[in-house]
Amino acid sequence: MIDTHAHLDALDDPAAALERARGVGVDRVIAIGSGRASADASRAIAADQPGVWVAAGVHPHQAADAEDARSVVTGDIVAVGEIGLDFFRDYAPHDDQRRVFVEQLELAGELGKPVIIHCRAAEEETEAILAAFDGDVVLHCFSTPALLRVALERGYYVSFAGNVTFPKADDLRRAARAVPADRILAETDCPYLAPQPVRGKPNEPAHVVHTVGALAETRGEEAAELGERIAANAAAVFGLP
Repeated sequence: MIDTHAHLDALDDPAAALERARGVGVDRVIAIGSGRASADASRAIAADQPGVWVAAGVHPHQAADAEDARSVVTGDIVAVGEIGLDFFRDYAPHDDQRRVFVEQLELAGELGKPVIIHCRAAEEETEAILAAFDGDVVLHCFSTPALLRVALERGYYVSFAGNVTFPKADDLRRAARAVPADRILAETDCPYLAPQPVRGKPNEPAHVVHTVGALAETRGEEAAELGERIAANAAAVFGLP
């Protein structure tokens, strides 16, 4: 099984968390580097731990921080991300977010890498900007049903996190039932968004089993088979061996 989106560098003890993950069958993780320092820390973890690959990018919250995207987005990553727009928190001016987003889409095109998209309160602009990108797209921590239509039309990968397990997340579960089998992914987004069975605790890669279980239940599938399918989808989009 795979956790396709984990902020390992934000965990207190990444090595211990990865060992716990392997103990429940989660033997692959995509570590997300947000900005240069986080990307370097994620690369160090991946160099020390088997089954860890790195995706990196300048997060929309960092768009005004003078981060050099080309020093973060380099050829050794499996994807560019997470990148995108966040008009909910407004930690960076919208124009800076748009500029950095477009710049990183261009870098992903040059490198032939997929992109991992963060979108919050910016659905229409995200859809419009992505229309010019020809590569693979992963909608990370899918929480925006308004993007489901375009995701299905354009063949985007849709990645569900722990919030799909929350009691009131019926809209996300409806979306999960609509995503084709070859486009569904699962993630923790750890240390954030712990799934319902461990809600209130720090999240970690081992907990992706709860999200996969909830997705399997809502889709009427076996959890083990869905876990295998998600791992195959991740291998396809991220180019994993």
